Amino acid sequence: MAASMLAPILVASLALGQALPPWMSGESRGEDLRISLVTFSPGDTLTEWWGHTSLVVEDTRLNHGRLYNYGMFGFDQGFVHRFMQGRLEFWVSDDSISGTYRLYQYLKRDIRIQELNLLPDQAMQVAKALGTNVLPENRTYLYHHYNDNCSTRPGDIIDAAIGGQLKEYEKQPSVLTLRQHTRRYSMVNVPMSLVLDYLQNDELDGPATLRQAAFLPDELERHLGVLQVKRPDGTVVPLVKTQWVFSKSERPRPPEVPPNFIPAIFAFAVLLGGLALALGHFGRDGQRLPRVVFGLLHMVLGLGWGSLGLFLFFMGLFTNHTVTHRNENLFLISPITFGALPFGVMLAWGAKRAKPLLKWTWTILSITSVLGVLVKVLPPFNQDNWNLIALALPVNVAFAAVFWLDERRAKKTS
Repeated sequence: MAASMLAPILVASLALGQALPPWMSGESRGEDLRISLVTFSPGDTLTEWWGHTSLVVEDTRLNHGRLYNYGMFGFDQGFVHRFMQGRLEFWVSDDSISGTYRLYQYLKRDIRIQELNLLPDQAMQVAKALGTNVLPENRTYLYHHYNDNCSTRPGDIIDAAIGGQLKEYEKQPSVLTLRQHTRRYSMVNVPMSLVLDYLQNDELDGPATLRQAAFLPDELERHLGVLQVKRPDGTVVPLVKTQWVFSKSERPRPPEVPPNFIPAIFAFAVLLGGLALALGHFGRDGQRLPRVVFGLLHMVLGLGWGSLGLFLFFMGLFTNHTVTHRNENLFLISPITFGALPFGVMLAWGAKRAKPLLKWTWTILSITSVLGVLVKVLPPFNQDNWNLIALALPVNVAFAAVFWLDERRAKKTS
């Protein structure tokens, strides 16, 4: 799913791209071509969490081979704008096989190879498709995290060569939804996993097929490993002729099902809400330290959660990122949350207007949060966001309660 964007591979790609490979120049014979799918395990950075896939073509007679990588992108001047608009272009490169393997060994990532059991004309079809795609006029494509990425493109090329049999097999239902598949890999960093969950709507929550799950390189590898293909003469053979591990890292494989962190998230939210109630209690008579700490807490939540709310609101209305549209998480954390930042500054400074402003900010958020739970009885509101509910609802209610309790006490003492 993620991209390899390191300079050595790109340099190698440009160098190799000066001459056509033998399968494009007419020198190769189909019976001499070896096609392999290479799966790289997840890495350390966010773009590497989901692993990576490449296709390798080798002419065993001419001793020539190239690795085709559909995960290339660069942080050029327009990257942020295109990403925000959902118009991020990736490209396919042809790279040194040994150089790429050395790079992933250095990064301590698995390298697993599946040699495909293709007929000569099928192998030639794959090789020519890859050689055509890497040409300058064809190499770029509009990237999509789930529908069009470094894993789906190789899968489509293999499927075309075997007459649609992979696509037919992948019509079967997946055990997990796309969100659950995503969580299996993103839970290596729980805060970032929650951010990704917050930004993505219920498009990820309906029944998924194996084909949809193959946005993950590991899943594509799994499907090829069990697929039996029927040849024109009627014989049925495994699609994978042989498979082996070229290099093994010490990283654990992602879990088969995502862990359930909702109890831990809810406990954290209750503690955060309890801290707010404690600061409100000890600062009820105007003590400076609890007031300043409470103001700082508002600033942190206003900046962090509020920025997410503004970002999601913008992405949902003005971009092509369809997975952000119609997102129920705006019931929980919205642009209104950003108000906690300036009002928190006012509270820390001791401004009298801060408390009523914060009271209504958190009250509105509490009402919308409860509404976000209640509407789940309606079929359209089926987003799997209980982890975000467990986080935001207790915090919103507790923070609102602080100011209502403070106002009630002030009325009793007046």
